[in-house]
Amino acid sequence: MDPYLLDGVTLGDVALSTVKAVLALVVCLVATMLMVWFERKVIARLQNRIGPNVAGPFGVLQTLADGIKAFFKEDNIPENADRFVFKLAPYLSLLPAFLTFTLIPLGGDFSGGKSGTVTLPGGQETFLQVADPPVGVLFFLAMSSLGIYGIMLAGWSSGSKYPLLGSVRASAQAISYEAALGLSLAAVILVTGGLSMTEIVREQATAGFGGIIPNWNIIVTGFIPFAVFVMAGTAELNRPPFDLVEAEQELVGGFHTEYSGIRFALFFLSEFMNTVTMAAIIVTLFFGGPAGPNLGILPGWLWGFVWFFAKLLVFLFVFVWFRATLPRFRYDQLMDLGWKLLIPLSLGWLLVLAGIRVARNGELNLLDSAGGDTVLVIAVSFVVLLVGMGFLRAALNNARRERLLAAGLDPREVG
Repeated sequence: MDPYLLDGVTLGDVALSTVKAVLALVVCLVATMLMVWFERKVIARLQNRIGPNVAGPFGVLQTLADGIKAFFKEDNIPENADRFVFKLAPYLSLLPAFLTFTLIPLGGDFSGGKSGTVTLPGGQETFLQVADPPVGVLFFLAMSSLGIYGIMLAGWSSGSKYPLLGSVRASAQAISYEAALGLSLAAVILVTGGLSMTEIVREQATAGFGGIIPNWNIIVTGFIPFAVFVMAGTAELNRPPFDLVEAEQELVGGFHTEYSGIRFALFFLSEFMNTVTMAAIIVTLFFGGPAGPNLGILPGWLWGFVWFFAKLLVFLFVFVWFRATLPRFRYDQLMDLGWKLLIPLSLGWLLVLAGIRVARNGELNLLDSAGGDTVLVIAVSFVVLLVGMGFLRAALNNARRERLLAAGLDPREVG
């Protein structure tokens, strides 16, 4: 919990929380606007084009110009639409992205065992985040699940079959990848021992192996939870190559086919705001967030800002890189990846991490030392994982063969 709330809540505390929320909203909106420009410029360079270059320096105000244009466009509502739900859906899609962003520690000095707090002029200490609930990770999972309601209600309320199909795809996709996302998060919770975002950052700020390698969770958890989280998170964002929710060549425009003007712009804004938020979550959970060395010159808390936004920029580029490089999955490939690979892999790896943790604590007593128990657990775990993957692959191949035979096809010819 934020330190200034430990001695009770006063009117000044409410005012401080309000100011922090407003500043976070401004940062989130500006970051989203710049993300739209950044994505258009990077994809243009990757495709040997120019990109936005007219509105403002280097075209940086193009997003603002597009937003103003969308605001003054005619707002059409279909005749068969549920008017109240149709108007409400864009806000339900936008709000969870901002509420998740309020959990992110944007700065603070975590070097040398510091707690990451900053001291305000009045002597109060606070974190550079809007809120630090003890169950921050669970709140993030709740918001990621809630965001799908905006898409689902938008498709249902439009009164048209194509948006409805897009929204049904969205719900199936969210269910498929929410489990893998939660299991990869469980690995982070297991190694850090906390659900608070600040606690997770503070744990990663400690010295790693040999005092040189960072104690980031991407290393501590063995990379697999990070890879699963990135793939599942990309699918949760409905970004390429997992943008089957829209799939313009099949569904016209997906769930927002009937939207126009500022309401369509809100869906567009929520997609990019979710991208910024997901990149910030990845940085916080796996790369130490604002934790980094204090190089002097600047105040320690300001170095936290520098490290956080440098890491954030890297992952925003990765998301753009995915969009410019990878072709869209077929829907059966999308489902297969979620249910048949990511969920078994993340669950198996979580069990491996749990076994290693028990062995390191000396609770197995199979061999003479905790180190020997750890090596034994790792060896047995990898053998079990390989055998399990072999059985799973054999079962999938057999099921596919039976489907082909039932369809009157020769599996050898199909390959």
